[in-house]
Amino acid sequence: MVRKPVVSTISSGAYLQGSVNGRLPALGGKEPPGQEKVVLKKKITLLRGISIIIGTIIGAGIFISPKGVLQNTGSVGLSLVVWTVCGVLSLFGALSYAELGTSIKKSGGHYTYILEVFGPLPAFVRVWVELLIIRPAATAVISLAFGRYILEPFFIHCEIPELAIKLITAVGITVVMVLNSMSVSWSARIQIFLTFCKLTAILIIIVPGVMQLIKGQTQYFKDAFSGRDASIMGLPLAFYYGMYAYAGWFYLNFVTEEVENPEKTIPLAICISMAIVTVGYVLTNVAYFTTISAEELMLSNAVAVTFSERLLGNFSLAVPIFVALSCFGSMNGGVFAVSRLFYVASREGHLPEILSMIHIRKHTPLPAVIVLHPLTMIMLFSGDLYSLLNFLSFARWLFIGLAVAGLIYLRYKRPDMHRPFKVPLFIPALFSFTCLFMVALSLYSDPFSTGIGFIITLTGIPAYYLFIIWDKKPKWFRRMSDIITRTLQIILEVVPEEDCHKL
Repeated sequence: MVRKPVVSTISSGAYLQGSVNGRLPALGGKEPPGQEKVVLKKKITLLRGISIIIGTIIGAGIFISPKGVLQNTGSVGLSLVVWTVCGVLSLFGALSYAELGTSIKKSGGHYTYILEVFGPLPAFVRVWVELLIIRPAATAVISLAFGRYILEPFFIHCEIPELAIKLITAVGITVVMVLNSMSVSWSARIQIFLTFCKLTAILIIIVPGVMQLIKGQTQYFKDAFSGRDASIMGLPLAFYYGMYAYAGWFYLNFVTEEVENPEKTIPLAICISMAIVTVGYVLTNVAYFTTISAEELMLSNAVAVTFSERLLGNFSLAVPIFVALSCFGSMNGGVFAVSRLFYVASREGHLPEILSMIHIRKHTPLPAVIVLHPLTMIMLFSGDLYSLLNFLSFARWLFIGLAVAGLIYLRYKRPDMHRPFKVPLFIPALFSFTCLFMVALSLYSDPFSTGIGFIITLTGIPAYYLFIIWDKKPKWFRRMSDIITRTLQIILEVVPEEDCHKL
């Protein structure tokens, strides 16, 4: 385990004692009478857990452009099969994470499991890429979808200015960051509300689609498996698009330490969420094909809008608003969960110590939340975000596949480990094989983009030895680091957690 750097002047809050209304714990960690410990509280109930999973899985993709699956399968029937199978595979991955989350009761998701099984270097590389590139770019992309669709009703007959989209997007990102900085309870409550908005949006599509089926509108399902044959390369790529649409089932594992009764809540929340999402996704695609032909769907950039314009009349204006709320929910859930990854990585000594500190009154990991803000803004106003995500999308599946493969390794290496929830071994085996197969496929099908992503990921190795292993840093560097940490503590009113993670 990597030694965690300790700044003695701030390790127990002594440096700040009396500087913020005398609310900090005294030196030695003893709490004054009537004071609460400064820890992350267990506020994630079953309903909130379900809302985190559903709220981060269902983003803009199912409403905007499911044509990636159709394009690579070549037929309506096969595309629906792929959507179903991707849901089952995602459930397998989620069940594997349920076992990992109930066996290793620490927050951090992929990072924590890779650290536990494979050691600090792969774990550091994972969090390095996540912090610098993947999470800011992913947040910026989903936020841009939010900005575009929240403005859609105001620009019906003209093109939306790109600057207006980016400004509204910046406001949305800032609101999400502030919300997650201020209160765990409020961010969770809003996530529940936004999850109901997402499910309402899906029902707005599914219900008219079912009515179309009852009326006999099945012409686009005739010869459902006829059409252009899926190529050997196309079918795996269709699974890649499908799996991407289901991504998000792992976010509850990022906040394990804040889940009430995790041994029961995590598996139950995962099973309920994945059942709802899989049924919702398949029925939504069925609804599209009751009104839109495969050829028309391929030409549409916003399938849900095209569908609603044909069936819902004036009410179709509500669909972009629901899509925007869906994107906002994904933003909120993603920031809420991933900030805990940075928090845990800092606690392990892999990120600056300030990121493992908690606000003394709000009990939120304030520094770990706001560190994403400037990085996301840089991504938002920089170049082609979608290309950047293509460069690094393989890294997500590589590390998720490694984490699930680690479950198999732990079964043999630590057979006596307490496992309140245990899955059949074929489930993690099949899922990890699928992830690693997609990674290998991306290396073959798009060596340029994947190669760039691979090189960016490899920069984490020298960074690990420079920032973590090398302990003979100059005195001026250590002094400056201490000053910056103490200054940020005072400004942000944060202190170290009181060892509540020792389970």
